Amino acid sequence: MATVELRFSALPEHVRTARLVAAAVARRAGVDEAVLDEVRLAVGEACTRAVGLHQSNGISAPVRVMLTEEEKQFSIEVGDEAPHTPTGEAPGTPGAADPDAETEEDEMGLAVISGLVDDVEVSAGEDGGLIRMSWPTTPPATLPA
Repeated sequence: MATVELRFSALPEHVRTARLVAAAVARRAGVDEAVLDEVRLAVGEACTRAVGLHQSNGISAPVRVMLTEEEKQFSIEVGDEAPHTPTGEAPGTPGAADPDAETEEDEMGLAVISGLVDDVEVSAGEDGGLIRMSWPTTPPATLPA
């Protein structure tokens, strides 16, 4: 299992780099060429969301991206360190996140990711959030001896 870890300052200009790295690693891992645009777009949405959450919560920690090549699958995890308010928790509750941190734009980004990726998991808590996406891979064609 090969893993590439990318950490970048929570600045919008670094999202493009994350997209390019994700597409290159996905190609090398054996993700179908026709799906690479979806990988690029999904990573861009996830990273943009993480950058926005870091900026709106005043978090200086970097955004984390893990790209993992497994036997028959390629997965990407995008993590943020922004505290997420549990559903139904009143704003202003001790330990609650900034009520404006989860905006309609964030929800739209998650909807776009769900439309692009068949296998996606989103988790969030007081210590941050994680979006895990995966795609099937095909082994490289072997040349006859």
